[in-house]
Amino acid sequence: MEVFSWWAGPGEKEGLEALVADFRQRNPGIEFGNAAVAGGAGTIARTVLATRLENDDPPDSYQAHAGLELASDIEAGYVEDVRYLYDQQRWRDRLPKGLVEALTFDGRIYSVPVNIHRANLLWYNPAVLEAQRLTPAETWPQFLTQAAALRRRGVLPLSIGPAWTQKHLLECVLLGELGADGYTGLWTGATDWAGAPARQALTRFIEVLAQSDAADAAADDWQPALDKVVAGTAAYNVMGDWADAYLRTRGLVFQEGYSVVPTPGSDGVYDFLSDSFTLPAGAPHRRAAEQWLIECGSVSGQDAFNPQKGSVPARLDADKSRYTGYLAQAIAEWTDSATRVVGSLTHGVVAGTVRSSAIDAALTLFVQDGDTVKFAAAAAG
Repeated sequence: MEVFSWWAGPGEKEGLEALVADFRQRNPGIEFGNAAVAGGAGTIARTVLATRLENDDPPDSYQAHAGLELASDIEAGYVEDVRYLYDQQRWRDRLPKGLVEALTFDGRIYSVPVNIHRANLLWYNPAVLEAQRLTPAETWPQFLTQAAALRRRGVLPLSIGPAWTQKHLLECVLLGELGADGYTGLWTGATDWAGAPARQALTRFIEVLAQSDAADAAADDWQPALDKVVAGTAAYNVMGDWADAYLRTRGLVFQEGYSVVPTPGSDGVYDFLSDSFTLPAGAPHRRAAEQWLIECGSVSGQDAFNPQKGSVPARLDADKSRYTGYLAQAIAEWTDSATRVVGSLTHGVVAGTVRSSAIDAALTLFVQDGDTVKFAAAAAG
């Protein structure tokens, strides 16, 4: 059985290895083939996968984000409806209602979630901020004020990586400046991209990005950007909570070698994404693929995988005692009824591949020319 994912780098492969180990223990007669393709956020893997699907050469299962990202594959007939597994395993009763809704297209469900990640997080080195007599920025204007002081002291305010990490930063700035309702409205049509609030938020993004090393870091992935925070050469990094798993692979301890707060302006909001796995049409080893999906949706699988991946379980009945450090904080917030949940742009929840690709192309120009009118028109679709 061949399983396709983008979990090949440090902080990701450890989670996959733990999930596979649990799968093998429960399915000793199935040989697992790891077809992981390196590259943060699946930017490279999805290109490779698209070619395979177009050539009628699907793996037995492949990773996809929950939400609109999968819509084009559904429309193309690349994946099968797996509601029968949801019925068999009673997953609807064990997953958050909002997550099931994000996985549902015209009443059908095409993937099985293995986790929940949070995108809107600001990572920092406590010793660096303490040395600068700073506390984590709570608003983006406060961050910009801090950035000026940090630069005077020879510290990079914000480390960043390739293009997808800039898009990730964009969604976090939009969320912080517009609030949960305003941000969500960008994807439902309730917020006008061309309106003053959205364009002011876009201007703020350009101001924030100017405090980063974007011009020098485009060839790196997300891990080297975090390394700069660990080394003390950068004050902050905006990244999802898979960063927690990576930082632990570096031997660091939460609240000592690193810490985290919600990105400025987004306290109380959980900008979520979820990794899920599919059953491709024409999967060569369908029965084995079904067992893999059952593994991904199981308590055993999720509790093996998520503590290593830096994510929390999609299931509501997982063993919370296994989630410590940052993850104890994350699972408490995710399951708190007072937490406001919104969907990630960069990681597939709120925009399909066509719209997301259009935003990618427009963002490449926007970070160079700062033309909010042109970018807003492209982003609106």
